[in-house]
Amino acid sequence: MWYKVLVVRQPIKRIKLILPALTEATSPYWRPIKYSLFPPLGLATLAAYLDPSLQISLHDEHVEKLDLDDEPDLVIIQVYITNAYRAYKIADHYRARGAYVALGGLHVTSLPAEAAPHADTILLGPGEYTFPSFLHDLAAGTPRRRYESSVRTLQGLPPIRRDLIQRHRYLVPNSIVVSRGCPHHCTFCYKDGFFEGGRSFYTQAVDDALAEIARLPGRHLYFLDDHLLGNPRFARDLFRGMRGMGRVFQGAATVDSILRDDVIEEAAAAGLRSLFVGFETLSSASLAGAGKRQNLNRSYREVVRRLDNLGIMINGSFVFGLDGDDRDVFSRTVDWAVQSGLTTSTFHILTPYPGTALFTEMETQQRIATRNWDLYDTRNVVYRPTSMTPEELKRGYDWSYESFYRWRSIFNAASAHESIKHRLKHFFYSAGWKKFEPGWDLVIRIKQLSQMRPILEAVLAPVGTRTSNVAPPLAQSQISMQSSTPDGVT
Repeated sequence: MWYKVLVVRQPIKRIKLILPALTEATSPYWRPIKYSLFPPLGLATLAAYLDPSLQISLHDEHVEKLDLDDEPDLVIIQVYITNAYRAYKIADHYRARGAYVALGGLHVTSLPAEAAPHADTILLGPGEYTFPSFLHDLAAGTPRRRYESSVRTLQGLPPIRRDLIQRHRYLVPNSIVVSRGCPHHCTFCYKDGFFEGGRSFYTQAVDDALAEIARLPGRHLYFLDDHLLGNPRFARDLFRGMRGMGRVFQGAATVDSILRDDVIEEAAAAGLRSLFVGFETLSSASLAGAGKRQNLNRSYREVVRRLDNLGIMINGSFVFGLDGDDRDVFSRTVDWAVQSGLTTSTFHILTPYPGTALFTEMETQQRIATRNWDLYDTRNVVYRPTSMTPEELKRGYDWSYESFYRWRSIFNAASAHESIKHRLKHFFYSAGWKKFEPGWDLVIRIKQLSQMRPILEAVLAPVGTRTSNVAPPLAQSQISMQSSTPDGVT
């Protein structure tokens, strides 16, 4: 093992790790379920490098009220763009009380000059190298103001401090990450900026990943990896190792990886039941402009058919407001998603995050309309679109969610599946996610989310596959989409 658990010298005794929340996540009137899905796995991973004899606490403000009247010696705060202002406020508060404050995360890496005045130390990039280095220097009494990641490896990670996670507060406490980054380079993705200066995609050893899975109780898992199928050899070995574990799991992958080979069949055999797929747009020109070349000349219709044959539900991801998108993009996208039988859809307004190629391009073109980071949540328009007004883009985005999750749309999308069991799974999963939000709010407030996990596992149970219809690995020439219809990329 290359890592070492470091004993922090006195006076560091009490350490507090914090994930600040957005205002809406802590509202006394409404608690959206999406903020109670996953625990702060990144902070729990960093906590594994701390001496367990210290007083260590982990706090997620999305699911609990944050007590600011305590006096920790060391405060570690994870910052992303839409909680940046809240994170800075918390950091300033604890620094005024004499605590040593370290800030890290996506937003700190993107805008270190903005974050630095609010911290004693900032950590840039992935933390597996920077955080142990920081702790070593802090123990020696010589911490630096800034640490940048240069070594990229997941070999020998200490076991995640899952004991610090309040499992009962989350619907999906068994979240897991077995890789970092993504092999692709989309212009709107934060990844290239966050992983600058080293490898931007790497995985754990398969045996280490399987050992982490084996430590998790229950059946359900959610892989939070940006691209679970990004390394075909790793993914195939992982899924083969998971066979016989009795797991059901969810994850994310790209269009090309689903059509590339037989790894998706290996995943289904291991328990994959739901997949987040980045379709993003039905326009080839928009895909090329966004650098999403992994989707070009790929048949979206074939992706849907293949996953449907395997009994895998689809959460389709779509981005509105790409250059070239006009007022018709919303109805075209929703119609295709419903007709294709997507179980859920996640719609986004194009958002130029600082540190991305898209932000640099739009800043050069003077198209950035605001730098209020609270609005950079993919639900607000923060730039000037080319083919519609900001108001039209916002209205179309809101309409798309409303239209896709109408009862009629849910029923029509469920009816697109041949299997009756798959239709029922689709209906209950989609309706349960969006049509019973007051019920989720109640369950969250009475702290009974754990009682919903058996229902989730039941909905994710296998529906059976039509093996005779499962497509074999397809040659590139076979999966190119020649049609200009919404069945695929146009």
